[in-house]
Amino acid sequence: MTRLLLLLVFALCFAHAARAQDILTKRTGDELSVKVLEVTPTEIRYKRTDNPDGPLFVVMRADVFMIKYANGTKEVMNAAPGASMSAAGASPLPPGTKAVVGDGPAAYDGVRLSGPRLGFTVLTGGAASYAEREFNVNPFLTQFGWQFETRLFRMPNGTSGLFEFVPLIGGLEQGKFIPSVNALLGVRGPKGFEVGLGPNITPVSVGVALAAGTTIRTASGINFPITAAVVPGNDGVRLSLLMGFTTRRP
Repeated sequence: MTRLLLLLVFALCFAHAARAQDILTKRTGDELSVKVLEVTPTEIRYKRTDNPDGPLFVVMRADVFMIKYANGTKEVMNAAPGASMSAAGASPLPPGTKAVVGDGPAAYDGVRLSGPRLGFTVLTGGAASYAEREFNVNPFLTQFGWQFETRLFRMPNGTSGLFEFVPLIGGLEQGKFIPSVNALLGVRGPKGFEVGLGPNITPVSVGVALAAGTTIRTASGINFPITAAVVPGNDGVRLSLLMGFTTRRP
């Protein structure tokens, strides 16, 4: 009798453990047994049920089709409000079935990503000679500033449209105060690579800046962007490299 009771308790515990998991279905059709910890407007954070003390995983919300929670409810990602449903209300995506990218509305949820920037600018050609002759400035300048970034839209495949406003102060290491302003329109891919184009304004010149870079994302919500920029001109080219960090906040 005692053994039977122990077996019954063990079976109940095992059944509860097997049921207390969430099923995350990606748009590729892959199904994962996970414990969902957080769902944000852009990301889903979870841990694997077979390693609950292991690392925290982060997947882009646009890459997920549906979450079936342990209590039986389902939530379809990027669907209209009220798309959460009970298990009896819809059938899960069959394994191997691929959801069509764009079957949900584009996420026009504005997100601001702001943070400090530091780096350097190198003047070449006539620009270096002019700066040294007229302002007694060496062609290598440090840069300090702040990036104000607004995400204008986000497509279901993870591509985002951006507006970036970056004021900088250069030449502090030489005892100079050389301000510059950059206003860029750009695109960031789902892997973090981005390109942008826009005006560059300084006290002595106006030009067009072409920027490219990447963003290293972390599970803690902090991004580490690295950006290279080129400003061509009649008297030479200005080359800049900037680094910093930003935090995601709605």
